[in-house]
Amino acid sequence: MPAPLRCVVVGLGNPGDEYAGTRHNVGFEVVDLLARRWRVEFERSRLVDGLVATAQPPGLPAERVRLVKPTTYMNRCGPAYAKALKVFETEAAGALVVVDDFMLDFGRLRFRADGSSGGHNGLKSIEGAVGSVVYPRLKVGVGQVPAGRDPADYVLSRYSATERKELPFLLEEAADAVMTWLTGGMDRAMERHNRKKDGT
Repeated sequence: MPAPLRCVVVGLGNPGDEYAGTRHNVGFEVVDLLARRWRVEFERSRLVDGLVATAQPPGLPAERVRLVKPTTYMNRCGPAYAKALKVFETEAAGALVVVDDFMLDFGRLRFRADGSSGGHNGLKSIEGAVGSVVYPRLKVGVGQVPAGRDPADYVLSRYSATERKELPFLLEEAADAVMTWLTGGMDRAMERHNRKKDGT
């Protein structure tokens, strides 16, 4: 049986200028960077309730990759994800979700092939829409929630001055990680990117 075609990358975030630059929107920022790298632009698609850009990335000359940004709010993004699977005729294994993770240190990346939502409302919505916890995701560490702070408030906050300086490097690494997944699959992506900054 052939390997599933890896052809969709869904970045999670909240629409609207008031959410731009918040920790919760790092998924949007990663797919925005990929679109700039591949010189494609997003267009509104009513079929998936989101913005879609279609590219043929270097290294994947025979495959089209769809970048998707749901235009629903984070806690209602699941139906847009499910529609993307249907419209672009792929299984869940071929659609990577890029999402913030407030339980990971800032700058840490972690690929997962399945698992619980970990309290993330976007992942909860996806699981509810597709009825499964088996779908690939790239979690981007936005810093662990400080003691005594409400996680919902924290992920809607903006980065510290130090984090803002480091953010472009994090986005570049995350975009590279997506490309690893596209070209090499989940095992290769986990091997290369699921490690701490010191290499462990």
